Amino acid sequence: MVYAINFADKTVNPIAGISNLGSIINVLTPILMVGAGLVFLVMLVIGAFTWITSGGTPENMKKAQGILTSAAIGLVIVLCSYLIVKLLGYVFNIEMII
Repeated sequence: MVYAINFADKTVNPIAGISNLGSIINVLTPILMVGAGLVFLVMLVIGAFTWITSGGTPENMKKAQGILTSAAIGLVIVLCSYLIVKLLGYVFNIEMII
């Protein structure tokens, strides 16, 4: 019996499946998109909470609007970056599954 671990097996070592740029992008892009979505959700909740608890104070409402605006702009930047990655994959003929 052999009790060695085969690190070339993808079920044992998930990094073994990464062999080119396309596979790296296929692994990282969904993780980063989910992370960006969670950050957007947290910032949205923080902005809404700040808005609700502002009590009509103009400076607190302006702070809440700034948080919500920044969250929306961040989400747009993430979506544009996703489209740019897809476009670059198409231009350079990199096989991506994202």
